[in-house]
Amino acid sequence: MNWFLRILLLPISLLYGLGTTIRVFLYETSSKKSVSFDIPIISVGNLSTGGTGKSPHVEYLIMLLRPYLNVATLSRGYGRKSKGFRVVTPEDTAETVGDEPLQFKRKFQDVLVTVGEERTMAIPQIMGHANNVQVILLDDAYQHLAVNPGLNILLTDYKRPFFKDFLLPSGNLREWPSGKKRADIIVVTKCPEEVTESNRAYFIKK
Repeated sequence: MNWFLRILLLPISLLYGLGTTIRVFLYETSSKKSVSFDIPIISVGNLSTGGTGKSPHVEYLIMLLRPYLNVATLSRGYGRKSKGFRVVTPEDTAETVGDEPLQFKRKFQDVLVTVGEERTMAIPQIMGHANNVQVILLDDAYQHLAVNPGLNILLTDYKRPFFKDFLLPSGNLREWPSGKKRADIIVVTKCPEEVTESNRAYFIKK
């Protein structure tokens, strides 16, 4: 997108930003409730639209945790034609559960993979379906403030970090860069093989 078009869209971005600010404020002041669960929940997400490597990072966490814990994943299931909570099977299709959950299940058939747009409703259903689950990985849930995760992992692309981007539609951010404060861990993805110390220091500072 060229800079002229970005400038034209700026007023819409500011209105969008006002809406996200109000939404976050309502949760921060408990006017809207965030639900906490007894089971450990790890959220993986980003501030921007587009790919920052969420699916590979969820797969990394599955491989890291699976030898020690019974892992379940919960995704919204973008692009699926079904609705509500659903346990993913290897025989499902992208139309029934979405591309990424299907990919998780076919790679890790012993892991409970689920989809559900209302995560506050889906998490109890996961626990009811398999009471031996010890940790739930929430895929692309950074803006899903209705759930209060135990660990919030924020991903950002090395070539287009959130601090160099702007709000939709003139940029790619779903919310203001200050949303980073909710993160417990920030992971810079898609880095080149060699990252200089000055670049590392720059990213850490930002």
